[in-house]
Amino acid sequence: MPSVSVKGANMPSSPIRKLAVYAEAAKKRGTKIYHLNIGQPDIETPKEFWDAVKAIDQKVLAYSPSNGFEALRERYARYFAEKCGIPQLTADDLLITTGASEALFFTMLSILDEGDEMLVTEPLYANYIGFAKSGNIGIKAIPTSFESGFALPPMEVLEQAIGPKTKAILICNPSNPTGYNMSRAELEQLRDIALKHDLFIISDEVYREFCYADTPHVSMMHFPELSQHVILIDSLSKRFSACGARIGMVATKNRPVLDTVLKFAQQRLSPPTIEQLASIALFDVKDSYFKEVNKEYRKRRDILVSELNKIPGVKCHLPGGAFYCMVQLPVADADLFCQWMLESFAYEGATVMMAPGSGFYATPGAGKNEVRMAYVLNEADLISAVACLRKGLEAYKG
Repeated sequence: MPSVSVKGANMPSSPIRKLAVYAEAAKKRGTKIYHLNIGQPDIETPKEFWDAVKAIDQKVLAYSPSNGFEALRERYARYFAEKCGIPQLTADDLLITTGASEALFFTMLSILDEGDEMLVTEPLYANYIGFAKSGNIGIKAIPTSFESGFALPPMEVLEQAIGPKTKAILICNPSNPTGYNMSRAELEQLRDIALKHDLFIISDEVYREFCYADTPHVSMMHFPELSQHVILIDSLSKRFSACGARIGMVATKNRPVLDTVLKFAQQRLSPPTIEQLASIALFDVKDSYFKEVNKEYRKRRDILVSELNKIPGVKCHLPGGAFYCMVQLPVADADLFCQWMLESFAYEGATVMMAPGSGFYATPGAGKNEVRMAYVLNEADLISAVACLRKGLEAYKG
């Protein structure tokens, strides 16, 4: 029988989705699942999006340009200038992608050759590993510690990791999966390293709207001296609770990089037409929407972290942004525990689905007693989910 490719065999399963088969089996048994495993908000997508979908009146559903509709790119550029303090970006500096995942994948392939390396702090967004493996690109993991709240390590630690094959630094700020929000001082440290060693910085900022500190989000685009080094990744999925629209973006002032990304974009022809047309209207959503959503996530964060830390042996930091947290559990192997929760446990007819922490580490064996949780459920469901987890831990240890 013909075999699959080595590349395919080595592709990691998503820690966010790999337990889906057990969740589906549990649902068929009549068990309610509290989904803390995936960043799928229950916040309603703004009405402006649905109204725009209904208003589309075209006889033919045609391809869009490979770099996306100009009208969407112009609205995106205006958003960066008016809301994010990044006036230097124009529509010509942007390329629309099918979600931020495609933006990241095309960017990696555009700036990194097979065998090249990029530095990534871990825990890291699990799909970074899959994208890198697809291009035979190396990930040099920079460990951050649970004890420090996942803060960036000192500059000398980062510099020690730089080798002859290092070409880029990839950051997610605020972080998925830790919720850590980097300070300006930390970003200045990365800026200095990038300039000193002539490295690219891929800055994944899809959660910029969800920062819970009093200080505003700082973008790598705020450093003009990095104009030829920074590649900005963005998405409408989380900001507008429109994950299924699959509209992402690459932005850079580095013309050769953007031209190369466009070559990859041409191979997949175009991003989705209807979703682009509808997404233009999302930029008309009032600021009050974000204030209310941010307030809601802050409340959910506080509830989840408070309830988790009441469970003996469970540890969780208060995240500064996004809507995730990495949680230490009093178990030896969180992968096995998460599977057991779905296969063998229910409390009051329900169980909890979590993402095992090991999938968010490039270092083998790391994160074995951790899980990532997404506080995307309402207050009552979060409290019930943590109560269920407490009972599950008691039963598992027993």
